[in-house]
Amino acid sequence: MKSPVSALLALCLVSGVNAEQATVAVASNFAWPMGDLETLFEEDGIHELTVVHGSTGQLFAQIVNGAPYDVFLAADRERPRRLAEMGLGNAPFTYALGRLALWTREPGFIDSLTVSVLTGGDFRRLAIANPELAPYGVAARETLRAMGSWAPLQAKIVLGENVGQAFTMAETRNAELGLVALAMAVAYRGDAAYVMIPVENHEPIRQDVVPLKRGRENPAALAFIEFLQGGEARRIIAEAGYELP
Repeated sequence: MKSPVSALLALCLVSGVNAEQATVAVASNFAWPMGDLETLFEEDGIHELTVVHGSTGQLFAQIVNGAPYDVFLAADRERPRRLAEMGLGNAPFTYALGRLALWTREPGFIDSLTVSVLTGGDFRRLAIANPELAPYGVAARETLRAMGSWAPLQAKIVLGENVGQAFTMAETRNAELGLVALAMAVAYRGDAAYVMIPVENHEPIRQDVVPLKRGRENPAALAFIEFLQGGEARRIIAEAGYELP
């Protein structure tokens, strides 16, 4: 039996609807795999995507205020659920399970990086995403609290608006360490090191996608939602360092 999305997509194709464009709002942690997904999705030349990156909190606020997005790939479950409850989106579903990593480009840490450095405090700055805006920031704060380091490290913590900015701080070595998305650490090709944060240190990072009201009859948006649930998309997501739901 076809899903409602499949049925509507098939109807659009049979009806001869011209290829269209969809605007997809994507949480910054997912920027790297989204690039690969976008390339693969557009390969057949049928539809095109415009991708906008930002923190989950910022993108959520933009959608509530009328931003013209068709699909929202968040880094949590809460905002997609709220958008659906507000009538601004259809039922969300989980597309990826994120992991947190401690990452560095600092020569003094590359060969000896362990999670225990967060309890020793032998560094100048630790970059994390803003917990008020970004789910990976929430996970970083939960991790530091679980280790008893949140309060002692306050003077050393620097906040990015999203996990992408936190990663950039560590990449440029404005911070020696960063608590970032594992996918970012996996994708980096330069001289660096990372260790995964134990999952028991924070709540699961369940990342949901919500088809938005604006894209309900947009063939490109419908096709992308269908594509995201397929085998090739799931392979890309898993290879990027995410677990699959």
